[in-house]
Amino acid sequence: MTYERSTPAPAFPYELRTFPVEAVDGKVPEQILAWTQAVSLGFYGNATSPEDALKYVQHEVVDHRMAMGAYIAGGQTPAGAWGPEYPVATYAYHRKDLNVGGGTLMPVHQITAVTVRPSHRRRGILRAMITADLDRAKAEGLAIAALTASEATIYGRFGFGVATHACEIELDTRNGIAFHNPSAAATGVVEVADATVVRDLHNGLFARVHNASYGSIGRHDMYRLVASGQGNYGAMEPAPNVRAALHYDESGEVDGYVTYKPAAPAVEIIDLLAATDSAYLALWSYLGSLDLIQSVKWKMAPVADPLEWAVAAKRGYKRTDSEDHLWLRILDVPAALSAREYLADGSVVISVKDALGHADGVFRLTVEGGTGSVERCDDSVAAELAMGVSELSSLYLGGVTARTLHAAGRVTEEAPGAVARFDRLFTPPAVPHSMTNF
Repeated sequence: MTYERSTPAPAFPYELRTFPVEAVDGKVPEQILAWTQAVSLGFYGNATSPEDALKYVQHEVVDHRMAMGAYIAGGQTPAGAWGPEYPVATYAYHRKDLNVGGGTLMPVHQITAVTVRPSHRRRGILRAMITADLDRAKAEGLAIAALTASEATIYGRFGFGVATHACEIELDTRNGIAFHNPSAAATGVVEVADATVVRDLHNGLFARVHNASYGSIGRHDMYRLVASGQGNYGAMEPAPNVRAALHYDESGEVDGYVTYKPAAPAVEIIDLLAATDSAYLALWSYLGSLDLIQSVKWKMAPVADPLEWAVAAKRGYKRTDSEDHLWLRILDVPAALSAREYLADGSVVISVKDALGHADGVFRLTVEGGTGSVERCDDSVAAELAMGVSELSSLYLGGVTARTLHAAGRVTEEAPGAVARFDRLFTPPAVPHSMTNF
């Protein structure tokens, strides 16, 4: 196994090491075992057994995951404490892609497993790790980094911005589900299946949904276990009482599934993928037919949910929570903006401030025929809008408007009408929705 070492500054009492997550001769190396234990500590999970660690690694190898740890320089720890082989902070990344519209799946740098041991916080460790990692991602040609955050107050200072939201919903099903148009939820057939079938269907079906869903980001290989209830980080044993149903289209092909866990009088959805609107509504119709169930709950519903407008009893559809989900961080403004789909033509000059330097500058975006091109401008060109990279990253998919961020004091209009012009250009083809936690 090879790994990279870097020490940001002489006064920084830690050594950063980056290494691939992989097994050697069928076993997990001690370095990865110690790193995995540190991750479990940070997320309050159970101590990871070598057997479970091997299972994790077998999936993470598929994703080409890389791990980073911050280790005490000099290798000295107090007697009885965890030894120097355990990192005091963890970080990992892999690469998938993001649906930015127009049939484009853009490669992105996905960050995960970020922890800092409580006894070593506020010493610049996270800044050192994320700075080194973003430098590397930019150097390797990635235009955007992405993460889903456990805490929402950490990542804005590193240039990340909220790009999508997920809603937690609860649907009243005490009398079943009545639809405005019953035929829309009655196409094809829905049949019960063993949850293990979903594990094998997941990747192919997710690819179909991902390719058609604006704002969707790629899933890591462990997701097929999570979706089917067959394992998760912290517990690789199958979860009890996970049920599954499949939707078959008119030709008999599976084009949707739902996995769920009943706990009468409610059902909680684990994962729901539907390649068509009719499959989506048919799966909900099935859930509404479950006996002794009064409500169905889901934590990953889209902001713009067809179900809300399909059910006749709209008040039975309740959003019980709404939370930031996908965070993006633009690293290369020309590459990111030129990859995105546009529905209107026009031009706008944007000034972007980036404390880390990756996206700093003044840029002219010109859209012709729905295709964007970006020119880096010199100091003689006056910006029409000014914002930070966090704001541009939030605006990128169109999940929030420049008008809203201007009203919030986060975007400055330097030329009259520039906010409206920006919003016309960035009108999204759909409300962005990500179905992936990582």
